[in-house]
Amino acid sequence: MGGRGGLGRGGGGGRMFGPGDLRLILLSLIEEKQRHGYELIKDLELKFGGAYAPSPGSVYPTLTLLEELGHVRSTTTEGSKRLFEITDEGRSYLRENEAMLTSVRKRMEMAARAASGEMPPQDVHFAMHTLKAALLFNRRGWSEEETERVRRILEAAAEEISQGQKP
Repeated sequence: MGGRGGLGRGGGGGRMFGPGDLRLILLSLIEEKQRHGYELIKDLELKFGGAYAPSPGSVYPTLTLLEELGHVRSTTTEGSKRLFEITDEGRSYLRENEAMLTSVRKRMEMAARAASGEMPPQDVHFAMHTLKAALLFNRRGWSEEETERVRRILEAAAEEISQGQKP
């Protein structure tokens, strides 16, 4: 779900949000306070330091989906503008998906910090592909324990990488 700026298309090498990520982050913003669609786009743009903003073509259909799922409700204000507020079902959905939401927020923070940086060296790029292959071809299967073990490893690695070199 690309948008404006280098992180969404071209400069960042892929989509900013994975499946379900935009839905979660929009819902979390609406939980903080009621918002219009345009406000949500601007709030996300601010969180990315202006380097990325989701397109209205991805935000508005996602808001419609959230409404159809019963996670938000909207009221019409100022002409045809819709103001979105979270429902109890939406709050429950956020609580059930806290780990995913935390991951999305961490990736957003890393992307915002890297917005003005350079692409990783070729050796790091190759290592990323090796990691992806290891995940795709995991022969142990994905039990709950294995999923949690791998998630912890990946989250710890991401955190260590994002912190940079330690003096």
